[in-house]
Amino acid sequence: MKKLVALLLFSLLVGNCVAQKQQATNHKQITLEDLWSKGTFRTQRLNSFHSMNKGDFYVVVNNKGENLDKYSYKTLEKVATIVNANDLNGIKSLYDYTFSSEEDKIIIGTEQEQIFRHSSRGIYYVYDLKSKKLTKISDEKIQEPTFSPDENKVAFALDNNLYYKDLTTNKTTQITFDGKKNNIINGITDWVYEEEFAFVRAFDWNASSDKLAFIRFDESEVPEFSMDIYGSDLYQTQQVFKYPKAGEKNAVVSLHIFNLKKNKSKQVNLGKNQQYYIPRIEWTKEKNTLCVTTLNRHQDNLNLLFVNGKSLKSELILNEKDDAYVDITDNLTFLKDNSFIWTSEKSGYNHIYYYSNKGKLLSQLTSGNWEVTAYYGYDEKTDRLFYQSTQDGSINRSVHVINSLAYPVSKKLSDKIGTNSAAFSNSFNYYINTFSSATEPTIYTLNESKTGKQVKEVVTNNEIKDLLSDYNLGKKEFSTIKTKDAELNMWLIKPADFDPNKKYPLFMYQYSGPGSQQVANRWNNTNDYWYYMLAQQGYIVACVDGRGTGFKGRDFKKITQKELGKYEIIDQINAAKELAKLNYIDENRIGIWGWSFGGYMSSLAITKGADTFKMAIAVAPVTSWRFYDTIYTERYMQTPQENANGYDENSPINFAHLLKGKYLLIHGSGDDNVHVQNTTRMVNALVEADKDFDLMIYPDRTHGIYRGKNTRLHLYKKMTKFILDNL
Repeated sequence: MKKLVALLLFSLLVGNCVAQKQQATNHKQITLEDLWSKGTFRTQRLNSFHSMNKGDFYVVVNNKGENLDKYSYKTLEKVATIVNANDLNGIKSLYDYTFSSEEDKIIIGTEQEQIFRHSSRGIYYVYDLKSKKLTKISDEKIQEPTFSPDENKVAFALDNNLYYKDLTTNKTTQITFDGKKNNIINGITDWVYEEEFAFVRAFDWNASSDKLAFIRFDESEVPEFSMDIYGSDLYQTQQVFKYPKAGEKNAVVSLHIFNLKKNKSKQVNLGKNQQYYIPRIEWTKEKNTLCVTTLNRHQDNLNLLFVNGKSLKSELILNEKDDAYVDITDNLTFLKDNSFIWTSEKSGYNHIYYYSNKGKLLSQLTSGNWEVTAYYGYDEKTDRLFYQSTQDGSINRSVHVINSLAYPVSKKLSDKIGTNSAAFSNSFNYYINTFSSATEPTIYTLNESKTGKQVKEVVTNNEIKDLLSDYNLGKKEFSTIKTKDAELNMWLIKPADFDPNKKYPLFMYQYSGPGSQQVANRWNNTNDYWYYMLAQQGYIVACVDGRGTGFKGRDFKKITQKELGKYEIIDQINAAKELAKLNYIDENRIGIWGWSFGGYMSSLAITKGADTFKMAIAVAPVTSWRFYDTIYTERYMQTPQENANGYDENSPINFAHLLKGKYLLIHGSGDDNVHVQNTTRMVNALVEADKDFDLMIYPDRTHGIYRGKNTRLHLYKKMTKFILDNL
């Protein structure tokens, strides 16, 4: 009898094991087609919207771009269709639109063509909502059409010159006449300003609509860079543009004000406060006061100036200095009396400050060993200020309100731990809160701003949880890793059937660029699903934010000054060594990958860290900072003439002879940002050192390597095979 019971128990145990094995094998496997062809794990998003100036309303483009619809914040219900593309002759979609200040007119763009990352040109119209009249601004493709505050004029750029069109007379007036490609640009930024100071429109209307301030770029002395474009024709063409590499000449910039009444421009002499860069201009609340930001070439000395629009005299209002660099942001708000709100890292963490119109500090509005990560704005009616911060920890984001500029007390509005961000109505009565975490998919809610109380769910993504339950994925585990030099944020993804008694290969991802963050408590992006796919195939995937990354204070971020790459690669090597001490990590099978700055880092890892890393993938890497642009590179490194060792001691080209493991280099030949020159020079160094490596060039693809059929799918198949074969 006991023998029979024992047999039955054995049968049950075997049956359970078989059932569990069958259940495990029944779980779906993530495929690259899921990620890059089918969009299997794509979540619902809230359509981008414009908060209207009048009342608690917002505008959304619906019906595949045909309708511009008006909604109520209070109810989230549609209240009107403002315009339908079918009623506008020649306009097929309304995705590119801009309202005038009174929202009686709309600029609508069509036939856009991309120039660089942020810039484009197109055919634009003005649609008058009252008269239902549609007016073409120009027969040619133009850039950055912008309403004057009085709604009667539109300024724009065409062929490097500035113009404005009077909508009452239909007359177009040319403001500048010396614009010339690769020589002089008026009112539009050059390549390096667009890329590194992140703006394109370098002109601005004053409040009374009778003056236009603009920046003129003389790039005649800037060296040219050319790229072959292979296309589909018999002969390739060339794209030639001005690109100032580190230590080379930048465009000479000057500030001008055009007076519409006098039909004349005058250059503004900023005197000793001119400095080297003009990264921002903005008319203040006072119609004849222009705010100008200037910055020296080292970018460690910033001036905030007020320029009198009549006399053209300038006054220094605020000066900020830093031992490393001062960041350029758009966190500047002028109040009615021209006092202003400004963010700064001068306390050691990024915080919000309130100044008088003479530059006197009136109040530090936030303080503490945490960072303000977004400034949402100030409501003068209620004397409240709204911001986002890391007060819940550096990997999280929360939304807060300050009740008064005079007696600032902060109150938390968001109630969930993870990543919260807010989009406020123009009245600041309501906001759309976007929340996600590593375990909670993105949810959009309508909230009222007094207490943060949720009014209504807008969009949820609960169905993605059900979908993912079929895949039996591991979890993204957050922790800190302590190396001999620093304590660093980290996440780790293990296989769902993780066995601590087994040895697993380790695959590391990082970006590591100054002020960046990859270890963040937010929902999955496409790469995260790739990491889960690799975990399904028996890999442990880790990401470590080393020194130089952001949101842990000024000193942590700026330690890399003048030695970009040095501390970052030390931290990746040390983190890999610490992880290798774990019983379940195979110390002989550690790989790393990255893109752009991350590709630079993985190239250093497989050379300087050749004894630690056995495999690396570098996509679109910088291989020498001598090849990258002035503004970005010199911000952290100064010039090569001043800091040759800083450049050369951290260039993987100079350490190609150390390569031992497997190395895959990938680049787009049409990359206008990180030029393929970086990869060809690395190839030369590897050849001279007689090192074996793998190379993939994507013809005509830009820095993102995404244009063209199946490009991303092909890229990730290539990388996945390389991992499976070599790690």
